[in-house]
Amino acid sequence: MTIPGLTIDLQRLLAPVPIWHASVTAADWRAAALAVRDGGGRLIALWGGAEGAAVCAAYGVADGLVWLELPLTGEQRSYPDLVPYYPVATRMQRAVFELSGIQADDAKDHRPWLNHGAWPADYFPLRSESETVQTFPDAVLLDYPFVRVEGDGVHEIAVGPVHAGVIEPGHFRFSVVGEKVLRLEQRLGYTHKGIELRMTQLPPLQAHRLAGRVSGDSTVAYAWAYCMALETAGECAISERAASLRALMLERERVANHLGDLGALGNDAAFAFGLAQFSRLREDWLRLSKEAFGHRLMMDCVVPGGVACDIDASLKDRMAQQCDDIAHEVQALHAVYDAHSGLQDRFLTTGRVTPALAAQLGLTGMAGRASGQAWDLRCDHPFAPYEYLQVKMATHRNGDVAARVAVRFDEVIESLRLIRQILSALPLGALRQEVCLPDHASRGAGWVEGWRGEIFVSLELAGAASQHRIRRCHLHDPSWQNWPVLEHAIMGNIVPDFPLINKSFNLSYSGQDL
Repeated sequence: MTIPGLTIDLQRLLAPVPIWHASVTAADWRAAALAVRDGGGRLIALWGGAEGAAVCAAYGVADGLVWLELPLTGEQRSYPDLVPYYPVATRMQRAVFELSGIQADDAKDHRPWLNHGAWPADYFPLRSESETVQTFPDAVLLDYPFVRVEGDGVHEIAVGPVHAGVIEPGHFRFSVVGEKVLRLEQRLGYTHKGIELRMTQLPPLQAHRLAGRVSGDSTVAYAWAYCMALETAGECAISERAASLRALMLERERVANHLGDLGALGNDAAFAFGLAQFSRLREDWLRLSKEAFGHRLMMDCVVPGGVACDIDASLKDRMAQQCDDIAHEVQALHAVYDAHSGLQDRFLTTGRVTPALAAQLGLTGMAGRASGQAWDLRCDHPFAPYEYLQVKMATHRNGDVAARVAVRFDEVIESLRLIRQILSALPLGALRQEVCLPDHASRGAGWVEGWRGEIFVSLELAGAASQHRIRRCHLHDPSWQNWPVLEHAIMGNIVPDFPLINKSFNLSYSGQDL
């Protein structure tokens, strides 16, 4: 594989999906960003490398994923800014600086993102050589400089970070005239947990458990992406049965989240019937997952080398029957939602993100597909067992709440079909292979289509002399791309529609408050 206009030595990693890695110069760093953008590619993730000695970027292109690494030598602690090519890079670059002390040249936004005052501005957690937890009792909560909107009749509404429900903490600052929203600015990072530092303190063969806890509603996707990265580093191929069981769990995770959100969207539009019906379906779904895999969310079921548990013939039959039953009910509820004038009045044209804006801002995953961004790893770069399942991608172009609801309905029905197909042709084979890590330093990457969008994990391992220590593990949630787009989606809408628009995206706080 090559990037047009560049001569970069790209080396293919032995991952199930096509992933290439290369070290580049500062000139190639910027040239690659431009070439990928002009070729229709996307910025997947941006992060600081091990010990702050490099900055890395992952790009999604037609041929797969390209992981570029720009080494930083001597006193160099800066790199070319990517925001002119990818606006979504802004928050990622701010996080890279706070965690690794690496600054983007000419970056315009230097406000803190993850550090709310928990550590000094000149302390960079991922460059710390201490293995003990460091605390700073004299740290003071920082006042965040929100962008102000001024004018006649303009006032601000502050929402959060503590909310009335049980959702995670995030602050939303609305600038409004009457009920019309002129601007929204978010402030996240309230639950920063130090996961990426903690990953470097765990044995590689045990760190999948922490990966699966990055965002609980995506535990299967994160665990699979981490295990894929680890298996790539160890050149370990899992069995067809293990891959099929992973896909079975991933699709069950997708269905569970869509069922919950479809009910919540009905409730946010005062249609309590929808919440009651979808909550019932989701509860039945989770209970069978608990019976089959030992956990309602299937946590710790994806493990290095395969899976931790199997299903018997009886469970296969019950899962297949449940798919038939729920497909029938979901199709009936879809007709109810489409025919309900009150729902459609709230859904249609609300929170619209045009395909052009979605492409410019890098909207991805389920929300992106509702705005004409036809990207789905299960279709674009299918690996076992998806290469045999022929996934039908659900897309829409209207980009409003109604479109995101329609995509969810279509994805539920498609996932139910995929589950039935997996169950009907579940191959024989071992549940788990031994993962033998190499004696030399190695790297791997995982790239999995979770229910929100693509989960990416990069992993760098030290050799046997360092006891196969994790030097760096970066875990990336698609919410990094989509949170900024939500700020645009609410513009021109009224304040009472924000809960509805927000739920139609349903982004993760925990997934980026690492």
